Amino acid sequence: MTGTLQPLIRVLLVDDHSVVRQGLRSFLELLGDIQIAGEASGGAEAVDLAIELSPDIVLMDLVMPGMNGIEATQQICARCPTTKVIALTSFLADEQIYPALAAGASGYLLKDVTPGELVKAIRTVYQGKAELHPEVAKRIILGLQGQNSEPGEQKLTPRELEVLGLISQGLSNQEIADRLIISPKTVKVHVGNILSKLNLTDRTQAAIYALHNRISGDISGT
Repeated sequence: MTGTLQPLIRVLLVDDHSVVRQGLRSFLELLGDIQIAGEASGGAEAVDLAIELSPDIVLMDLVMPGMNGIEATQQICARCPTTKVIALTSFLADEQIYPALAAGASGYLLKDVTPGELVKAIRTVYQGKAELHPEVAKRIILGLQGQNSEPGEQKLTPRELEVLGLISQGLSNQEIADRLIISPKTVKVHVGNILSKLNLTDRTQAAIYALHNRISGDISGT
C-alpha cells in the first residue's frame, strides 16, 4: 500500500542574525514535511518575500533594525491571508507579546524552545491553530486571572462556549457563522457577550483564554 504523502509546509525564516537562520535551516531541512522557502534579515525584506513566495509559515524575529517584527507581522497578516506568522524571539515581555499577537501572530515562541517543540509549533499553526511557549501562556493567563474573579466559562452559555472555541481556532465571524449555521450578526453579538463576560478586550485574549482552558469549539450532538 502506498502511503499518503504529507503536504510540504513552506517556511520563511526571518532573523537579523545569519547564524540563527542557518541553524534553523540546517535543522528544519532534515524534516520530510518542511521546506525552507526563503530567508530575510529584516522586517521590510520579510514582507516583500512573503508577498512574493506566499509561504505557509513565517518564523519571525521581533527585534530587528529598521522595520521590526511586529510591524512586519501586521503587514504580512494583512497582505498574505494564507500565511501564518510565529514570533520566535528572546523576549518575554508584555511590550512584545501583546503587540505581536494583536498584529496577527498565530504563535509566540522563545528561542530556548527545543527542536521538537519548534516543529510541533510549526505543524500546529499550519493546521490553523495557535501555539504559545509555556512561559508566554503562563504570563498571559496570570494576567487574565487577575482580571476575572470567577471561572469565566461558568458565565457563558453553551453557544458562547462554542463560539469561543472557534475563535481560538482563528475563524472569522463569517466562518463561525457558516460552521454554526447562524448569521454573522448573531456571531458578532456572541463575541461581544464573551468579551464582556470574561472582561477581555479583544479576540486575541479570548483565543488565549480558550486555549488555556481547552475550550475547543467542537460541536457534539447537534
